Amino acid sequence: MKKLTILLASAALLLAGTNANAQLLQSLLGGSGDSSTTGATLGNLINSLAGTVYSAPISLSGTYVYNGVAISVSSSEGGTLQNLAGTAVTSGIEAKIDERLKQFGLTPGAFTFVFTPGENNTQGTFVCYIKSFPLNGTYIVGEGEKTITLQFGKVMQFLSMTGNLDSTLTGANMVFPANKLLTFFKKVVSVLGKSSSTLGSITSLGEGYDNMKIGFKLAKQ
Repeated sequence: MKKLTILLASAALLLAGTNANAQLLQSLLGGSGDSSTTGATLGNLINSLAGTVYSAPISLSGTYVYNGVAISVSSSEGGTLQNLAGTAVTSGIEAKIDERLKQFGLTPGAFTFVFTPGENNTQGTFVCYIKSFPLNGTYIVGEGEKTITLQFGKVMQFLSMTGNLDSTLTGANMVFPANKLLTFFKKVVSVLGKSSSTLGSITSLGEGYDNMKIGFKLAKQ
């Protein structure tokens, strides 16, 4: 993922090597065409792409750090169910939930997943580290690498969560049914030494939408 960001930046530098190419770059990205404006615009573009979901296959291997909450919701209009992923609606709900989760110590970097694939890339084991406290489990990626099941061990009372998996420029997004994810969050905040009595109120932020799912934005290290 980091390599793709570097490639984007390198390509931009090459394009800006001549006046003609600098003008081409700024016409694609917007701006006045001077180097400072073009560089700032490129930075904004890369930052915006960082949270964008892609259809590319994903191989869960290595370390992924929690980087905020991910949301998937849909809304019914005129009898038609519309997926609102990646819209201002989901961004607004994510921001509100992120703000509320801060009260419980669930900020970016609060926990880390380390995935170790088995014989193939569709299954393996993982350890979720909350501080230095490990939560062990197994995972299975299915349906064209678009779904994931996390099966935790005894410490989490064998909690099983099946949800959607998407690759992003910086790592992966995973979203699960809200009730399952809240069970996970309650365990996390317990390990962090916080009270989880009001965590359930988070789901109220999704009122008015159907099939709300909550999960993680994970940045690969």
